Amino acid sequence: MSPVAEPTTATRTPLHVTGELLATKKVGAYRHLTVVAPGVPERFRPGNFVAVSIGAPGSDTTRLARRAFWIHQVKPVGGYGATLQLVVEPTGPGSQWLGSLAPGARLEVTGPLGRPFALPKEPVSCLLVGEGYAAAPLFPLAERLRERGCAVNLLVAGADEAHLLSALEARRSARAVTVVTRDGSVGLRGEVADVVDDVLGRAQAEVVYAAGPLRTLHAVAEAAEAHGAWSQTAVEQPLTCATGLCQGCPVPVVGEDGVARRVRACADGPVLRGDRVRWAELLGEAGEPT
Repeated sequence: MSPVAEPTTATRTPLHVTGELLATKKVGAYRHLTVVAPGVPERFRPGNFVAVSIGAPGSDTTRLARRAFWIHQVKPVGGYGATLQLVVEPTGPGSQWLGSLAPGARLEVTGPLGRPFALPKEPVSCLLVGEGYAAAPLFPLAERLRERGCAVNLLVAGADEAHLLSALEARRSARAVTVVTRDGSVGLRGEVADVVDDVLGRAQAEVVYAAGPLRTLHAVAEAAEAHGAWSQTAVEQPLTCATGLCQGCPVPVVGEDGVARRVRACADGPVLRGDRVRWAELLGEAGEPT
């Protein structure tokens, strides 16, 4: 029996709206954007994301494909109601364009999209593992879990201090926090794979949630299975349409019937059971070592 309840579909109907960039702030290697997107925050569940059109609405700006971004927070702002907090790492032309916008810019936003994290049916010990900007959806998840009486433990990782997402916020969100950086500038030196087994054992977690690079998700799923815990992984793939129509973000999985198949990261995911993903195949397709 699954210790988590399946997310409902009624609250996941996405909207396409023209929103407004209310504020932008540089935090380490990332930009945190506050976006007014009427109707979208009210439909949000942790693990959902939004797709943002690149280029100014109604202009002749050359448009690239839409970009998908995790929702970090939903927060009320006086006079605007609930707003979306997005985390952007400005690396490519699309994210750099978005990160360069000034408050007041208009944005075309579609969301919330994707399958969210499923929540435990009863209060249990939970471990949340996030690396880089992809840790964003774990913070609203931590709030929901605490509301349900769950013990929340966080493992936050990044390449260095600049790529750690909201380490201080993490300490306010969890009973215990472990910080790991590859260069050792903050917390423990190493990778998630080096410490997750020990952290999971100390937390005695029954449910494990993870968001980050594929190699990290694979390590977490393996550790959870070894400890007899139930894992959910937010699998991030390059998205084209972000709505499931183009079939361009396949993830190899094993279905409940034991048959190998492919599902869409954007519509059937991004949250997938860790023990259902065929990690070796997925990592191979992504060109990462297995």
